[in-house]
Amino acid sequence: MAIMNLSSTILVATPKLNSTIFERSMIFVCEHHEQGTVGLIINRPTSFGLGYICEHLALDCSLSAKRDMPLLFGGPIQPERGFVLHRPKGDWRSSLIINSDVTLTTSNDIIKAMAANQGPDHVVIALGYSGWDPKKLEEEIMDDLWLVCPFNRELLYDVSFASRWEYAGHLLGVNLENIIGSSGHA
Repeated sequence: MAIMNLSSTILVATPKLNSTIFERSMIFVCEHHEQGTVGLIINRPTSFGLGYICEHLALDCSLSAKRDMPLLFGGPIQPERGFVLHRPKGDWRSSLIINSDVTLTTSNDIIKAMAANQGPDHVVIALGYSGWDPKKLEEEIMDDLWLVCPFNRELLYDVSFASRWEYAGHLLGVNLENIIGSSGHA
């Protein structure tokens, strides 16, 4: 099976993933290559906000415009680790440019800047990540567990978390609620 280029796409869970940790999830694919895949769930807010991270880092973010911004459950792997998707790129210590609208930063300097209202304009913070072994994600796509949505800036940064799953279906031209849990391949 040839490697698909899935980096910078958004995976949309189909009803086949209902009753699993990925039910109605959307995952932004940060990296996809021969060694495997890494992505962040972008529609599952936790009960914690940026203030929670600032408290743990002993930062004062009481005046931060993003203090109450919810942290997302990015996936079940390393849930104690934070990942920041943002634009513009900025000059942070540990960043990976994914595309012209998305940079992934894992260093605390971006959190310090956000606490001081000097961080990026558009931002999503996730705790933990989702990952697949080599070729496993391709198998899951072939088994109709995921639909692949091209990158959409508004979907990542502007659409409410509660509406993202349906919005992605609209972008793909399908009503995700109407997809049945099993299908076949010709």
